[in-house]
Amino acid sequence: MNYSKNLFVILSLLVFISCTAHSENDDSLLWKVSGNGLEKPSYLFGTHHLTPVSFLDSVSGLHNAFENTDQTVGELDMSNMAEMQMELMGHSQLPEGVTYDSLLSPEEITQLDSTLKSLLSIGLEQLATLKPAMLSNLISVTFYQKHYPAISNETNIDQYFQSEAINRNRPVIGLESTEDQIYVLLNSQTIERQAEMLICMVQNPDLLKEQMDELQEAYHSQDINALYELSIKETPDDPCPSTEEEKNALNRDRNTKWLEKLPSIMADKPSFIAVGCLHLPGEVGLIEGLRKQGYNVEPVS
Repeated sequence: MNYSKNLFVILSLLVFISCTAHSENDDSLLWKVSGNGLEKPSYLFGTHHLTPVSFLDSVSGLHNAFENTDQTVGELDMSNMAEMQMELMGHSQLPEGVTYDSLLSPEEITQLDSTLKSLLSIGLEQLATLKPAMLSNLISVTFYQKHYPAISNETNIDQYFQSEAINRNRPVIGLESTEDQIYVLLNSQTIERQAEMLICMVQNPDLLKEQMDELQEAYHSQDINALYELSIKETPDDPCPSTEEEKNALNRDRNTKWLEKLPSIMADKPSFIAVGCLHLPGEVGLIEGLRKQGYNVEPVS
């Protein structure tokens, strides 16, 4: 099983619930960053890690923006997938002495096993050493690919931009390390909390499908405001609510760290910055964050 291939795309599903404050922005996925001492503009693009590369042709001004920059910036430098896979596998295992028998009821174990066999064609017996968060991630990605099969075998958008940069002999910079992303995915919650969220997902597949459909529609409409509204949407009867701490770990905390790094990166070279679309909007998003630092951040249309 290729865990490293799933490491990056998993974040697009997890970050779906991660924004926490409202800020109106013009509808666009592509933003020009200028001023504040920059000699040349940089560009900020919101990606959906499970959308095919062919979608990029529908984004006005995107290819020109990419060509007019000298380096590419992503959430993660994806150049060494083999090393990433080794690190991910090392953190994906349950702690010694912890089993699913101690985390779930017999009925819940049966439900989980059935879901795994349906989606992955292998059951809990083969996957019982993996942390619940890893199983949640694998279920999410596989569920998405099942309902949107056109994307399953394509290079994702983030990989595309980095590959194109390498083809042009441009630097590729990651805003965070593999360890940073692994922490968010696999280590930021207790094992017990991971198990709670895993079984809730298994028991509510219709909710997962509804969220994916809404996210897919908003992204393909290039409607960043709709994406933001989805990210802060609260359903009173939501069976699987995330805590504020969990939401902050996915988005706010990461954006804060990125905003510390981006000024020097953009000052060094005009940059094409491609990160998950839900990191852009909101009071804690990159658009408002860069504006507060004195940059002009304008939609490209």
